[in-house]
Amino acid sequence: MPSGNAIRGSRVGAGPMGEAERGDSAPRQSVTFYCSQGHETAASFAVDAVIPESWDCPRCGLPANRDPENPPPAPRTEPYKTHLAYVKERRSDEDGAAILDEALQGLRSSRVR
Repeated sequence: MPSGNAIRGSRVGAGPMGEAERGDSAPRQSVTFYCSQGHETAASFAVDAVIPESWDCPRCGLPANRDPENPPPAPRTEPYKTHLAYVKERRSDEDGAAILDEALQGLRSSRVR
């Protein structure tokens, strides 16, 4: 038995979609960016917008620019450093030996008591 509901499958505020309902869209320009992996990314900007020098590639995440012949190189990633590696950067071996001797003297003097 049909229900007879005239607006079945519709939602409140639904109507014809198009430029007449929403107004004219702003003038746009399409800019292509190139990454070092060979990916091309087309982004749309307003005509009066400032175009950025670089753009992150949505496929690989590397930086991209507008020059297809000379894309920016991939950033150099630093390997994970341990706490000991940072300490060794700050102190020389002589400083480390002096601090170790001082700590050992403190432990030895507390044992004697």
